Amino acid sequence: MWRCCLLSVTAAWLMMATPASAFIAYVSNEKSNTVSVIDTNNWAVTKTIKVGQRPRGIEFTRDGKFVFVAVGDDDSIQVIDVAKQEVVDTLPSGPDPELFALDAEGKILYVANENDNTVTIIDVEKRARLGEIQVGVEPEGMAISPDGKILINTSETTNMAHFIDTTTRQIVANVLVDARPRFAEFKRDNSEVWVSSEIGGTVSVIDPAKREVMKKITFEIPGLRSEAIQPVGIGMTKDGKTAFVALGPANRVAVVDATSHKVTKYLLVGQRVWQMAFTPDEKYLLVTNGVSNDVSVIDVAAQKVIKTIQVGELPWGVTIAQP
Repeated sequence: MWRCCLLSVTAAWLMMATPASAFIAYVSNEKSNTVSVIDTNNWAVTKTIKVGQRPRGIEFTRDGKFVFVAVGDDDSIQVIDVAKQEVVDTLPSGPDPELFALDAEGKILYVANENDNTVTIIDVEKRARLGEIQVGVEPEGMAISPDGKILINTSETTNMAHFIDTTTRQIVANVLVDARPRFAEFKRDNSEVWVSSEIGGTVSVIDPAKREVMKKITFEIPGLRSEAIQPVGIGMTKDGKTAFVALGPANRVAVVDATSHKVTKYLLVGQRVWQMAFTPDEKYLLVTNGVSNDVSVIDVAAQKVIKTIQVGELPWGVTIAQP
């Protein structure tokens, strides 16, 4: 009897100790020309995939079967087969692709080409270029509005967020932000789009309807010079209440109340924190730390760093999907 009870208790404990679902993260390592595969069940690298030169932007396809990775020095988007965990195809791209955005159906890919000041449009199924849109100097940040009607591209040198109509593929507005905008992120209700400015040290909160800056979020960390605080990647919870902002060489992630636009906390992470991604259940946030060559795992509810995972050299981007 006691043995049966003991087995039942042990089984129950194991069920509680084992995550209900594990996710797979892919991290692009810009300097080592690899992608690290992380199993979030045990927070360990399970595979290192060799890719092209200078991988940066990275994202799962909508069906979770493939991962796109922008290999800047090879001027292309490589396709990783998740089942095989190897590169199986290449998509055409303009010079030096950096970040990109996939439409809701997963059929059209919009790629920022840093070296020729364009956004390339790619038909994913046909593996063909559909055209390009001329934008500002050194385009990088890319985001699609929740309704799919507007594409945002940020140009680092022009210091603008370009609003592009996805139907006409024409720029319909240019919004001036602070110096060197790097990333754009929409709220799920389409009420705001946030743009980080690395050199300006701010995040501009833009009204997508009026296409004007409503608010600028600033950051102050005791003991650090303002020049060291350089906002880059942004992650926002689905409910639109909390945002996380990577602050580059400040080695911190800022936690921001996305309603009041006030910073509530700073989390110490690795060196030169860059991009980030939530697990699909939003329990964890993974951030890439370029100089320390690792990934920090943040418990979203507790707003606390719980783990550090060593990856390749100069980790840049991260994407996560359910296996």
